Amino acid sequence: MHAVGVVLLLVVLATAVATFARHWRVPAPSLLVLAGIGVALIPGVPALHVPPQTIALVVLPPLLYASAEELSLRDLRVVWRPVTILAFGLVFASAAAVGFAAVALTGLPPAMAFVLGAILASTDPVAVTALGRRLALPGRVQVLVQAESLFNDATSLVLFKVAIGIAVATGAGASLPAAGAEFLILGGGGSVIGAGVAGLVWLIRRRTSEPVLETVIALVTPYAAYVVAESAHTSGVTAVVVAGVLLGRSSHRLTDAHIRLQLHAVYAVVVFLLESIVFSIVGLELPELVRNLSGGSGWWPLQALAVAVVLIAVRVICTLPLTRAVKPSKGGLSWRVAGVVTWAGTRGVMPLAAALSIPLVANNGTALAGRPLVLALTTAVIVFTLVVQGLTLSTVVNRSGLALEPEHTAREEADAQDALNQAALDHIEQLTGMEAVPETTIDRIRRALTARLDRSGDGPDITPVDLPYRQLRREVIAVQNTELHRLYDEHRISDTTRRRLQHDLDREEAALGGR
Repeated sequence: MHAVGVVLLLVVLATAVATFARHWRVPAPSLLVLAGIGVALIPGVPALHVPPQTIALVVLPPLLYASAEELSLRDLRVVWRPVTILAFGLVFASAAAVGFAAVALTGLPPAMAFVLGAILASTDPVAVTALGRRLALPGRVQVLVQAESLFNDATSLVLFKVAIGIAVATGAGASLPAAGAEFLILGGGGSVIGAGVAGLVWLIRRRTSEPVLETVIALVTPYAAYVVAESAHTSGVTAVVVAGVLLGRSSHRLTDAHIRLQLHAVYAVVVFLLESIVFSIVGLELPELVRNLSGGSGWWPLQALAVAVVLIAVRVICTLPLTRAVKPSKGGLSWRVAGVVTWAGTRGVMPLAAALSIPLVANNGTALAGRPLVLALTTAVIVFTLVVQGLTLSTVVNRSGLALEPEHTAREEADAQDALNQAALDHIEQLTGMEAVPETTIDRIRRALTARLDRSGDGPDITPVDLPYRQLRREVIAVQNTELHRLYDEHRISDTTRRRLQHDLDREEAALGGR
């Protein structure tokens, strides 16, 4: 009953915080963390102990899957080289830098300092995606940040397992070939399983037209990928990400408008609830972890700040040479791209889950030295990045000059709408004179499309008056869908514009009624 009460409290808290966050135009994750800390400091509030297995199994899969589905595969093909370098090189560099800094500043044993470095080496896809939704970044920059956070899990997980192995073995060495083989098993095996699950789900969904079943399949898919991969001792996170990217790219071919709208609504609720709970947990955990520190650990706030500064510095150094691959065509803005990519690299729930999974004792039965401090520093750095970077990220993006102006986005969307309506009008003209379609129906749709092109009306009348009209409107919407994806494949519109117009077309088709 206690757990149920805590969950309900977090849901109510998250709803209130999200309302204020939207009103104040600040990122909800940052406010949720602060609210969690505030609640934990209230006298009489019981300490919150969340098993890492609960976070990893219940919360992470759907959030990772939703993030992966939002990833533009088209833009990923353009930035895969810097993403690959960041997912490997930056993770190793960050882990090493934090490890050395922790030994020098905190007095942690070298093995536990490396554990801390491995935990904090990678950015968190849940936090990055949650913060990135508010920003009007160019497609390539957004994909670079998001893809890096999604694909660096295998690297950091291998480092974490190697570091834990050294720490609990009381100083035993690690084999570099063994670590490399483990990375291939985790990352490669997870990718294969994720692709296999995506293929199986694709076959099932192609033969399913029932909205309830489609929704259940979509909700079960990330859990299936995660559980199968973890059971095979590979990376469940990588499997979920690969499945999400592959299925997200083909979602418009698997379902119709009614199902897409329903899935969008259901996943929006699920993501909101899980993100709200998980960011609140980060804030709730910190006060209790600080209370568990020994008496000589009073310098932990400054130590956490120093670790966060090291992470940011290493990220700037490693990111700057790579941003030429994603900078705007006019050039001269490489350092600005590096600044945005660096400041968007927040930590979140995945490092917290890793830290909570650190064993309590070493192999010889003694308590693992430094574990409470590692937990406190990890959570403090997460809070720092979510609050400080999260609350200022929008300002950094605006000051960089990279943010897309609202006028630019509106103009691109309007031009794309004109192209869709013109393609539909051309198709209508080809049907003129054909006896299969009543001339009055053709004329009605023609006048509506012309009004939309001339900006003299609200667009096609979608009132389902008769069967010929509904059939022709669906045919026209199919033509517009084809044109929409042609514009996207030819890089004439962004992924954001494609998603918005796809949603509008789905709403038009759903309003026609029937299936």
